[in-house]
Amino acid sequence: MRQHCLIAPESIPPRARYEKLFENLPKLPSERTRCGRPPVSRDALLKGLVYRNLRGLDKLVELEFELLNNPSIAEPLGLDPLKRPPSDERFSEFLRSNPNGYFQSIRESLVQELINEGVISGSGIALDSCAIEASIKENNLKTSIKDRYEKHHLPSGDKDARLGVTIHFPSPFKKKIHYFWGYRNHIINDLESELPIAEMTSQANKDEKKVALSMLKNLHQDSPLPIEVVAADANFDVEEILHYIIEEMKAEAMIPRNPRNTQATHYTVRRDEIYCQADLLMNRKGKMTVKGITYLQYRCPLHWSKDFLGQYLLCPAGHPKFLHQRGCNVLIRVTPSIREKVKYGTHRFKEVYNTRTSVERVFSRLLSISMQKPTVKGFRAIRNHCTIAHITVLLVALTAYRIGCEDKIRFVKSFVPNFLTG
Repeated sequence: MRQHCLIAPESIPPRARYEKLFENLPKLPSERTRCGRPPVSRDALLKGLVYRNLRGLDKLVELEFELLNNPSIAEPLGLDPLKRPPSDERFSEFLRSNPNGYFQSIRESLVQELINEGVISGSGIALDSCAIEASIKENNLKTSIKDRYEKHHLPSGDKDARLGVTIHFPSPFKKKIHYFWGYRNHIINDLESELPIAEMTSQANKDEKKVALSMLKNLHQDSPLPIEVVAADANFDVEEILHYIIEEMKAEAMIPRNPRNTQATHYTVRRDEIYCQADLLMNRKGKMTVKGITYLQYRCPLHWSKDFLGQYLLCPAGHPKFLHQRGCNVLIRVTPSIREKVKYGTHRFKEVYNTRTSVERVFSRLLSISMQKPTVKGFRAIRNHCTIAHITVLLVALTAYRIGCEDKIRFVKSFVPNFLTG
């Protein structure tokens, strides 16, 4: 026997006060109406995707099922609880069709509000990026594919995805390399509040150091933040980045030396003269300038100095370049290195650099709301997917601060069910 409810489900208010959360969410830029299907509010679609992140729903079809079976949440999202909710195809089309600038404007507004509220100080920032694997068969190691990691063979499932690499250390001094097809999300976060200030998604084959430098320039030029410290891991130990931080931003660069940038010296210097690996006085060739850096160039004396002509048939040190490249060359740098201004090994350097781990916690919160598991394909859709994940983190932080829960600004997964309740 069917029982009738005294109160319609759509008239029951949700236990969590989502309207309190979404009142802090800026509106998307307006657009002209187009022909086609009856329009659905773009702000409602954005709220639906934020709700999906907070609920931990991995797929868009799960979001459609949730809205269909929980009509009480429709009104806080800006939807009609008496009508069928938008389908997963509508949410997917919303991510594919809108330019990323729309969502970036909302993210920037939230960051500015957090700055105005004093939550984000911006005195110290950190850089990093994480891999976003595309949802394609090439990334599924259980499938049998002939040219899985051939970079010229683009995957048919997502033509915008590019081949990238991630490196991790499962045990001390043991490196493991993993290749993937997809994208990378680059962020700059505030060291004190552990909130993301800037973000950008690129294809996985883009050089993350160049992307980081571009983001630093945009942040320095467009933001009034009083940046005093920039921290990053050794992967960002690049002279261009260090020069911009120290000379242009007038900040301290807390970036350790990358061992790959340190070359072993096979020569000795005695009385301002250069001796090769075989302890022979090298021949001075002249100066050369590469990318604004001037070097003194020295070359093999057995090939270029008259003092040793006919004395040796082979290099006494057995240098492999003796027969193939007319001997070895040595470049002595004349231009001072910007690394001389970095105070490596000091107590302050170690103390500030240890705060760089905040960026790992930022990514941990972003990944907890499925940023690393996109269900859409295509560069634009992936960029929007990642930006909405950042919007979710910032929206929770702003709401927590404004309702008096300053110590809960980083409680992304548990804030709504545990603290934002009726």
